[in-house]
Amino acid sequence: MIRKATVALTALALFTTACGGTDEPDDAAETTEESTDETAEDEPADEEETDDRADWPDELVFGFVPSREADQLVDSADALAAVLNEALDIEVESFVSQDYAALTEAMASGQADIGAFGPLGVVRAIDNAGVEFILQSSRFGSFTYHTQYMTTNTDKYCLDEVVTDEDGFSYCNGTLDATEGPIGDEAIELIEAGTTLAYVDPTSTSGYLIPALQMIENGIDIDALESGFSGGHDASVISVYDGDVEVGLSFDDARGTVLEQLPDVGERVVVFAYSNEIPNDGFVIRGDLPQSLKDAVQAAMLAYAETEEGVQVLTDLYEIEGLRAGDDAVLEVVRRADAELGDGFEG
Repeated sequence: MIRKATVALTALALFTTACGGTDEPDDAAETTEESTDETAEDEPADEEETDDRADWPDELVFGFVPSREADQLVDSADALAAVLNEALDIEVESFVSQDYAALTEAMASGQADIGAFGPLGVVRAIDNAGVEFILQSSRFGSFTYHTQYMTTNTDKYCLDEVVTDEDGFSYCNGTLDATEGPIGDEAIELIEAGTTLAYVDPTSTSGYLIPALQMIENGIDIDALESGFSGGHDASVISVYDGDVEVGLSFDDARGTVLEQLPDVGERVVVFAYSNEIPNDGFVIRGDLPQSLKDAVQAAMLAYAETEEGVQVLTDLYEIEGLRAGDDAVLEVVRRADAELGDGFEG
């Protein structure tokens, strides 16, 4: 855990310098003079550092959105707020918002200062609430993820042999060995008018926006598909498993979320393609806060993510394994998909 450095003290160093040449009085006098000058030069820097905190607010509000059991989320949110409280030496309060739209509104109105958002939520909060993307999450050693395309119609969509991993999960078209997308574009092009297809949700980045844009860019008329929204990544997997749709979309690998109820889901439901890489979620901060405070929040959370305690809290919070500084450039694919297909105001 990082703690924001207080104003640097130079007195001890100056005292040591001043007393360092007692055997040579002339040198000592010169050193003392130089030390006095250095002290005078340091004083404005001390004042400047003090001034950096002068315009900090007395309190920060850290907003989160539901993603799992409410009690566990609240505990993790409170723990993260307490870390910032100690590091910044100002009060930090956490709260769980109703959804991304409500949290965006809270940040736009100044009722929340820091927020946790999905990739689409980050893009829309930047555009609508004037926030800055300061931290991006890592999972499974990566700062990106992708959509997986699933089917049971392997004769049509598998252009090579179906292979299985050590856990019995089935893949084709090179998806077993691929760690990043896109892959399987040739198979995606086989999705034709009238194909039944399960998206996840109209506001889901991996369950709708990114794969829909990918299909459009592969020449598919998505309006000609017999498509619908399953309501969840697990539900999309089940729709394919039950034969309700020919193609289903989800994050990689959502098949594991229903393994307990459908032990053979990994064998029956085959992954045949991946979308373009999607930037992971992260944290934003109000853009009109003092730059020194924004830097301090970012530094505190980056350092906390390097500790054993921090990894555990972030994992419990949103299954986050690590953090890095946010970069707006990585959001371009999400921004493009939202401009093309976005509907509604969710995260």
